[in-house]
Amino acid sequence: MNRKLAATALTAAIAIASAWTTAASAAPTSVEMTWMSIANWYFKIGDKRIMMDAYITRVPGPPFFFPPKNYPNDLYAYTKAPYGVDTASIAKVKDAVLGKDKLDYMLVGHSHFDHSWDSPTWSKMTGAQMIGGASSCMQGLAQGLPAAQCTSVSGAEKIAMGDGITVRVVRFNHSGDASNPIQHFARELYQPPVPDPATGGLRGGVGEDYPNGGGNRAFLFTVDGPDGQLAFFVNNSASAYDLDKDIVVDGVSYGSPLANLQAAMKDAGLTQVDAWIGTGGEPVAKLIVPVIHPKAYIPNHWDGLFNPFWAGMPYPFKDDALAKYLGAQKIPMLPQKQYFDKYVLTKAGVAMADNHAMKAALGFSDVQAFKQSMLDAVDRVASTSVGDDCGEGFSKPPEWARVFASLAR
Repeated sequence: MNRKLAATALTAAIAIASAWTTAASAAPTSVEMTWMSIANWYFKIGDKRIMMDAYITRVPGPPFFFPPKNYPNDLYAYTKAPYGVDTASIAKVKDAVLGKDKLDYMLVGHSHFDHSWDSPTWSKMTGAQMIGGASSCMQGLAQGLPAAQCTSVSGAEKIAMGDGITVRVVRFNHSGDASNPIQHFARELYQPPVPDPATGGLRGGVGEDYPNGGGNRAFLFTVDGPDGQLAFFVNNSASAYDLDKDIVVDGVSYGSPLANLQAAMKDAGLTQVDAWIGTGGEPVAKLIVPVIHPKAYIPNHWDGLFNPFWAGMPYPFKDDALAKYLGAQKIPMLPQKQYFDKYVLTKAGVAMADNHAMKAALGFSDVQAFKQSMLDAVDRVASTSVGDDCGEGFSKPPEWARVFASLAR
């Protein structure tokens, strides 16, 4: 071998050895996923910090909200007055969760009050780019968020966030059916809502300043790292009622949620995800599981809408029908025990992790303690029948819903 070839071979060998050393020493691919109540999530992926919805303010419940006479199941259509943003609580959560870290992105699932109410404030406080539907961006404008700081997405977008993170936007539907059409059917704002001149507040009704925003936006994440790829899917609302029907807004079809999810999976080259942060109970799971084949399920948006934030988790998670279905599919379910429970996703799977310091900074116990009367109530009825995915608006609340409401306050 001549000197030139030898030098080339040596250089190549050094480069290969260096690559192997770098790969071996690099931290394994992981995603930290912290549940901050309702459908509020904090994702920490490498150096990236991403939140979803982050609704900390609690807008008062009925009778502050009330339905129109012709649609009594649309319990959240209208409000008695405008309402503001609890900036002090948001700032307290921001300090405990982020510390000195920068929030990079603020994702918004849809534009109902229990999702997008606080999102613009988080973006203003942190400088994070907000990503959501057109209505969510208009709500941001109404709250003083610069137009350039909100990216409007309609579905099928592929967003490269850096550090190997790609998010595919999946146009989805909202929970409900024809009995509560104002809440359920795809509705967008046509212009930014006008804040109340006296208080600066907005009206939180789903028939007022906070329609669902053309259905919903779900998100399929892929994370490429030194030891391979991780994938997880997040949806914060859904209804089996029309999950396979096209979403049509002002005559424009955005495809059906199931077809949109199938397209996103195909585009990502996936036949399975490592985790599904999902809601909608057994009826939705039966439709989505055959599409994404999740290795684990984490419940989302099941703990009600109006229970005080600072009291912690209002009642235990319980959904026997969903648990039975997932069990038959050999999909483990990891329900939460308290606000700010943390999950860690790695190539080995999903596991719950200690988050004592963050919980303690916010005044939460590691695991929520419940009165025996609450535990007795949960033995008699699934807790998700009260809170699952805005489910309180589907029908007149049963007696056990009133029991839960009284025990959780």
